[in-house]
Amino acid sequence: MELLLPYLSAFVVGLLGGVHCIGMCGGIVSALTFGLPEERRTSFGAQLPFQLAYNLGRILSYVVAGAIMGGLGLLLAQLMPVQVAQQVLLAVAGIFMILLGLYLAGWWMVLNRVEQAGGLLWRRIEPLGRRLLPVHSPLRALTIGLVWGWIPCGLVYTMLINAVSSGGALQGAGLMLAFGLGTLPNLLAIGLLAGAAAHLARSQTARRVAGLTVMAFGIYTLWSATRLM
Repeated sequence: MELLLPYLSAFVVGLLGGVHCIGMCGGIVSALTFGLPEERRTSFGAQLPFQLAYNLGRILSYVVAGAIMGGLGLLLAQLMPVQVAQQVLLAVAGIFMILLGLYLAGWWMVLNRVEQAGGLLWRRIEPLGRRLLPVHSPLRALTIGLVWGWIPCGLVYTMLINAVSSGGALQGAGLMLAFGLGTLPNLLAIGLLAGAAAHLARSQTARRVAGLTVMAFGIYTLWSATRLM
């Protein structure tokens, strides 16, 4: 069970992070939906394959990034004693999880600076996404989703820091897959329940509960680092 805990935690963080996803990606989802041909977007059944393709592409990008970061973490671990490397990586992951909790709750928005730094990468990728519009097929929607997955996001970046401490490329990919699946229900629901989703994003209670829960995961991760001493 303990081996599955990081993946379960990543899924829960993705699910709870919905209050952030709605605010940050809600406009993107709406724009992509309205970019579909009218005969597609007026029918739930007709647009569902496109929405699933968008999100599959996004999650695949997370998995690729997770594999890269997990591999980087394994490389870093080889440069110092294994126990020390595990402690350092877990401690960094725990700190970022706590910062993410503060960010989701709206108490300290320090991760905004991380998103701004990621904007440098996004400015190079975003023109590719614009060239893929309008969307006429699920395959093109999948391609746009692959681009969407690289949008600067403090929530995603925090999970990528966790992927560094996961133990390897495969584990990092698995962690980001679990996280991406956690974000899926909220982002699929935006198009169907836009009013309720917007209300949730504005709810201080929902944001604080999500933030406190994620902070608890961060504190547990820090405690796990101290157990290695």
